[in-house]
Amino acid sequence: MPLIESTLDPRSASRREIIAAGAPWMGTVRAGQTFRILDLEGNQAVDTLFYRADTLEERYSAQDTIRAQGNIYLTAGTPLLSNEGNKMLTIVADTCGRHDTLGGACSAESNTVRYALDKRHMHSCRDNFLVALARWGEKYGRDFGKRDLSSNINFFMNVPVTPEGRLTFADGISGPGRYVEMRAEMDVTVLISNCPQLNNPCNAYNPTPVEVMVWD
Repeated sequence: MPLIESTLDPRSASRREIIAAGAPWMGTVRAGQTFRILDLEGNQAVDTLFYRADTLEERYSAQDTIRAQGNIYLTAGTPLLSNEGNKMLTIVADTCGRHDTLGGACSAESNTVRYALDKRHMHSCRDNFLVALARWGEKYGRDFGKRDLSSNINFFMNVPVTPEGRLTFADGISGPGRYVEMRAEMDVTVLISNCPQLNNPCNAYNPTPVEVMVWD
């Protein structure tokens, strides 16, 4: 898939934040702004959900996005569609090459089923999502929770699909300094779990920080 670099200078970004290894993050990106996720040390998986800013009812839809582009992987030029068929964001630059839409978010349950019973206590992306949503709800006087989660994007994550249709988790194809950049087509709320997974190679068994940037 084509690698397309951005012309934007990080020094001119209106917002820059580091998301610690394994931590959640939630913020708003306005229509017309550009949003970048930067893989600082390489091989980190960044589980991400998008919502229409004024309601969590309209949200990123993996099914609609995959069907519209005829491809299970995301890269430069991909429009990210909502469950109402609206264009939420467009990937305008990508120096990684492809991003997973099928692997989902790790959870206590999946850690137990995939790995071992003693992995159930380990921190997960689903935990991160629920913690961030609860905090967001407190901020706006709303009750957000499990019903507000849907199939997420795994930026930088490498999930090959076998000829039999099975998913496999492989070493990442990202590297230090690689990024994906999106233009918001509507006001969106971004929910990120900077994946804490320690049981598969999605982040080289070593979660690391990432940076998010916004340009007006």
